[in-house]
Amino acid sequence: MEYPSCPSALVNAPVQVVWQLLTDPAGWGRFYDLRVTKVEPPGLAAEGQKFYGESGPRFLHLRLTFEYVKIDPVRYLLNFNVKMPFGLFVREEMDCVPLNNGQCRVNYHCNFSFPKDWRGSLLRVLFGRKLDSGPADSILRLKRAAEQLYSCK
Repeated sequence: MEYPSCPSALVNAPVQVVWQLLTDPAGWGRFYDLRVTKVEPPGLAAEGQKFYGESGPRFLHLRLTFEYVKIDPVRYLLNFNVKMPFGLFVREEMDCVPLNNGQCRVNYHCNFSFPKDWRGSLLRVLFGRKLDSGPADSILRLKRAAEQLYSCK
């Protein structure tokens, strides 16, 4: 059982600023709802690199595992997989399209996969609107961070 969510945003910052944020996994916690706990191997994004984090209220410690699958710096494209609690899995693709020197469009394609048994049906009901609002919130956080970083330069 899959569910796609595909928000996009116009960002008032050059594509290089957005790309800088997206390819620094250790820094994702500065703008996403994520506490990054470990990056293996450390450094900027690389295919096969994994990073780990926690999301949600601090008392829950909802653990997440991210793995970069494809990185195309020429097309500003990232593909990565996210393992979430309760058997939820997300295939994500983000691409940044330069529009001019000071703007770009970020497209975020999330494909949520649920367990095939009753747990998957229950998770889909429990997450409900969060399947769209979560990715939309993430892209808005990225937009704010990029615009703030660009305005400080």
